[in-house]
Amino acid sequence: MENQIENDLLTSEKLSFDRFCDEVLRDYQLACESREASLMGRKEVLTGKAKFGIFGDGKEVAQIAAAKFFRPGDFRAGYYRDQTFVFASKLATIEQFFAQLYANPDVKQDPFSAGRQMNSHFATPNVDAEGNWLPLAHQKNISSDMAPTAGQMPRALGLAYASKVFRKVEQLSDFPELSNNGNEVCFCTIGDASTSEGHFWETVNAAGVMQVPLAIFVWDDGYGISVPKKLQTTKGSISEVLKGFQQREGTNGIDIYKLKGWDYASMVEVMEPAIRKIRDTHIPAVFHIEEITQPQGHSTSGSHERYKTPERLEWERSFDCIKKFREWILENALSSEEELNDIELKAKEYVRECRNNAWNTYQQPIRDQVSRVAELTRSLLSNAPEMVESIEPLINKLVAEKEPMRRDVMSTLDKIIGLAANHDSAFWLKDYYKELKDLNNSLYNTHLYNEGPKSPLNVAARPAQYEPDAPMLNGYEILNRYFDRLFASNPRVIAFGEDVGYIGDVNQGFAGLQAKHGEFRISDTGIRELTIMGQGIGTALRGLRPIAEIQYLDYLLYGLQPLSDDVATTHYRTFGKQSCPLIVRTRGHRLEGIWHSGSPLGMILGALRGMHICVPRNMVQAIGMYNTLLQGNDPALMIECLNGYRLKEKLPADLLQYTVPLGVPEIIRQGADITLVSYGSTLRVVEEAAEYLAGFGVQVEIIDVQTLLPFDIHQVILGSLKKTNRILFVDEDVPGGATAYMFNEVMEKQGGYRWLDVAPRTLSAKAHRPGYASDGDYFSKPNVEDIAALVKEMMAE
Repeated sequence: MENQIENDLLTSEKLSFDRFCDEVLRDYQLACESREASLMGRKEVLTGKAKFGIFGDGKEVAQIAAAKFFRPGDFRAGYYRDQTFVFASKLATIEQFFAQLYANPDVKQDPFSAGRQMNSHFATPNVDAEGNWLPLAHQKNISSDMAPTAGQMPRALGLAYASKVFRKVEQLSDFPELSNNGNEVCFCTIGDASTSEGHFWETVNAAGVMQVPLAIFVWDDGYGISVPKKLQTTKGSISEVLKGFQQREGTNGIDIYKLKGWDYASMVEVMEPAIRKIRDTHIPAVFHIEEITQPQGHSTSGSHERYKTPERLEWERSFDCIKKFREWILENALSSEEELNDIELKAKEYVRECRNNAWNTYQQPIRDQVSRVAELTRSLLSNAPEMVESIEPLINKLVAEKEPMRRDVMSTLDKIIGLAANHDSAFWLKDYYKELKDLNNSLYNTHLYNEGPKSPLNVAARPAQYEPDAPMLNGYEILNRYFDRLFASNPRVIAFGEDVGYIGDVNQGFAGLQAKHGEFRISDTGIRELTIMGQGIGTALRGLRPIAEIQYLDYLLYGLQPLSDDVATTHYRTFGKQSCPLIVRTRGHRLEGIWHSGSPLGMILGALRGMHICVPRNMVQAIGMYNTLLQGNDPALMIECLNGYRLKEKLPADLLQYTVPLGVPEIIRQGADITLVSYGSTLRVVEEAAEYLAGFGVQVEIIDVQTLLPFDIHQVILGSLKKTNRILFVDEDVPGGATAYMFNEVMEKQGGYRWLDVAPRTLSAKAHRPGYASDGDYFSKPNVEDIAALVKEMMAE
């Protein structure tokens, strides 16, 4: 009996050891494959097949170790050197990696971005084709990668914070497909040099305060492009600098781990309990992975031999993680030299096959287009021999292209059609040119916004209903009643920002609602606009409906980078695979002084294409826009009027039901002589001017654009202009800002110039920010007298 037990134990130990060996060798094989992908990828750039390359060579072993603890439900917020992590997580294939390197616009080949992003920018869908949320709790998730250094940090905070909300808000247990009781960890990766960015520090501080399950992996290869880390980081070590953040008993903070990027066994041993602790306790951690190498330097745009000493280069060769991994395997008798050689050889062959498949798949549809153009051109020339001399060289050049691009096809087609002019036989060439234009438009110029059922533009207008005895309330009181009902009816809606929670925001829209709905539904944040936006991005990506507040529009600049680079591009850069339905609530327009009178709409319009920009003139209108947005999946910026919170409005009876359509202006005063176009607080000044002008017999028609993005999709303004033949655009942005934008939309895009009797005008604020107090406002921004004088001038022409 004892012998039997002993034999069983030996057999069990041998099976366990065999499984361990198998896992180690699979990891070694993957490391070799990923390295080969980097090496071959660089060659593809240098030979011209790919435009640019940036790779994760040198980080393979560390990323394999980290990926072992990446579970279904978890999210990754990373950057462009994480290819091995994604391969190890089985969320990308090497063939897909090359498809993206070649910018293949076929979403089946590059499912992460359909060729819209550079290589190693990964993503997984969070919604289906109809915009419905996928079961994120049951799949491994990647928030779409972005290139701006440290740009992934704010979003990572939000992805981790969502786990806290799911764990703390009881009503959210009804959404098990989105979270498993908040057990999900956000894996955030960053290069050591990028920890010098403010994004990193603001995120680490916020994570330490909030105690969210965030695992930050710092890949430390000693350089930021050519600049050594001694010139980047105090003490030359991010983990040393972060020691003051270390969590200790009785305090909040973070855990800090230092590991060697070539030490496979130690990394696995330390990461397993560390990630488990993050998952269980929601205490964030930083993993400082040192002694990473860069076998090929920073990117394909330069050579690291220019700035690394011979001694450093020799050290990197000796401490290459795959070399050290190989040595460890042999030292521990986990495999033989021959077996490892075989693995390395097969890795080269496999990656070469993946590369070839990806290239051929990318080229085939273009070659098919070349063949079709050649066929149609030869048909044309057979019927128009007089054109052979001018056209045949063009088609011969296209056919001779060894590696043609879509632009080569379109450029050649355009030239041939131009030379063929109106010849009857050019019909099929023109038809094919239109077909390709439509195809290329769908490949490169779609999905900036939702285009299906979850587009807020599909939400039908529903006017507000009023009881006969509806009370007149302050605007903030109407907002407060709306938010109360909204939070009671929709458990996925959360709100946060500076002073939003305990005191109910500076203008009392949330007054008393934290006590009623809970501190994780309506919560305060620190003064940190950048990561408030990140908090909103991450929670939106995870299926919640955040309302993230920037206290004043002037301070949107602090949070503009993640809104512009991340939120506004998410739907586009994932070919519609990811939605980020964040609502940013702020307040602006006229008040007092330089820092509380912001109306930088021109800047916003330039930076936030991909978001809807709502500029309601009062709070009832704002509520209708909130209702519209919450029925869709697009992100938006809601700019409430700072001086409108204490203006009296009638309380609607159907606060949760009525909707204001996006992109549909409202005519708020009828007139036959001149059209005045504006929005927000400025409308009240325009209305006062219109009353004044009526005394002079001038009938002013006033149009509230309501939203700047989208803008007048039914050409309401053009209809007014056809009646009045005069138009003036008024707002309080700087000259050439949003007034110029509106002018362009109506005059150029709508063809409004055809209906003018006099030159159109714009009236904006001065080029400087407004001076302080009432006189500063009067002389800095359009006033009644300015508007009236300009209208009189136009009427006299």
